[in-house]
Amino acid sequence: MIFYFTGTGNSLWVAKSLGEALGEPLVSIADELHKEEKDLVYPVRPDEKILFVYPVHSWGPAVLVTRFISRLTLNGYAGQPVYSVSTCGDECGYTDQLIGKSLGKRGISLSAAYSVIMPNNYILLPGFNVDSKEVEERKLQDAPLRVAEIIEAIREHQQDALYHTGSMPGLKSYWIYPLFAHLAIGSNSFRVTDACISCGLCERICPTGTISMQDRKPVWANTCVQCVACIHRCPVRAIEYGKGTFKKGRYHHPVIK
Repeated sequence: MIFYFTGTGNSLWVAKSLGEALGEPLVSIADELHKEEKDLVYPVRPDEKILFVYPVHSWGPAVLVTRFISRLTLNGYAGQPVYSVSTCGDECGYTDQLIGKSLGKRGISLSAAYSVIMPNNYILLPGFNVDSKEVEERKLQDAPLRVAEIIEAIREHQQDALYHTGSMPGLKSYWIYPLFAHLAIGSNSFRVTDACISCGLCERICPTGTISMQDRKPVWANTCVQCVACIHRCPVRAIEYGKGTFKKGRYHHPVIK
């Protein structure tokens, strides 16, 4: 079983690739979190592989992933292998440790953690932007080989060094990430320009139901988790974040429509 969360499609592409190779079904974390049940319960087979595929946000797991794990129950879990596969623009910090701690609180042991470098997409803060087209294309070309290496490692029960921690991981994951999760989540500065064509795509793809169409224009509530799906997926580039994204690029995975 592959539990996945995606914003711009990077993690969904990885999840689909893993699912096809390993023969495991995909489960959308965003969809499951809409359920009213307090505990989200899933039966697991004795021979099942359990994977979590998700993006790294500010050197930690995307907030919805830890929310999901806090409600997760695996019926029939008896030490089956559990893997974390995180997508990141450059480095992951100690995201593997953070996700392992979240799973441990539910009585689930993380067997191994892997990462896949994908094109950058966080553009909301100063100093952050998408990659150049050259770098974007190189990352997309390199990603299938990395995924193939992860598939082989999972099949052979290996824990090779297929995870990129990067520099100063303690500072980034244990100081910056908690600030991001606390301060950047909820209130937001998203706005729509006159270029909006009222297609409603942003409302449909928002994983938290933050966006609603009012008078044919999107309005953002204070439940945003900064997955950046809306700003990158807008077909006419009508969504901005304050004044800081006007000259920045946009990106979504070319295969995921």
